[in-house]
Amino acid sequence: VAPGAVVGRGAEIGAGSAIGANSVVAPGVVIGAGARIHVQVSLSHCLIGDRVVIHTGTRIGQDGFGFAPRRKGHVNIPQLGRVLIGDDVEIGANCAIDRGTGSDTVIGDGCRIDNLVQIGHNVVLGLGCIVAGQAGFAGSARLGDFVMVGGQVAVAGHLRIGDGAQIAGQSGVMADIPAGATYGGYPAVPIRDWHRQSVILRRMIRKQGKSR
Repeated sequence: VAPGAVVGRGAEIGAGSAIGANSVVAPGVVIGAGARIHVQVSLSHCLIGDRVVIHTGTRIGQDGFGFAPRRKGHVNIPQLGRVLIGDDVEIGANCAIDRGTGSDTVIGDGCRIDNLVQIGHNVVLGLGCIVAGQAGFAGSARLGDFVMVGGQVAVAGHLRIGDGAQIAGQSGVMADIPAGATYGGYPAVPIRDWHRQSVILRRMIRKQGKSR
């Protein structure tokens, strides 16, 4: 445990794990064996598996973005769940993974999450998912196993992404994606359709330019 780190009452840290300087492990957090928690990480309301790596500045277990809108003032919905992180997961710098509202937020074994990724409450990532930087997942989205998500992808809430699906960078996912499919664009469509749309739009622009 490096200088300036804080470990709360009842927290558990497995054998061979390291906690970086100025990190905070809140009361009741459980960290497995062989984990590496880098500098200025905050962990609360979470159970973390073995051999997990969490890079600098990441926040895990804070309240999700949940409230009931009212004209007289919005009412916050209590966030009562946890974040469950499997074994052999690596999470990049400055990510935010919210605790669940009732059910838990889950990151499956072997996932790789890049820097600056936002994962909302109740989101579930299956085994071995890969998420590139600046992607964001709204609450209760569910990804199957070995899904690949490009940079700056936005996934709307309550959607289902099937096993082995791939999503091209900067796509906006607004509907479920079947297993094994490759999607891209905004809104995201099958990748061939997206390429066709791009070609048709380019041709239309060229024709319009010539007509002038």
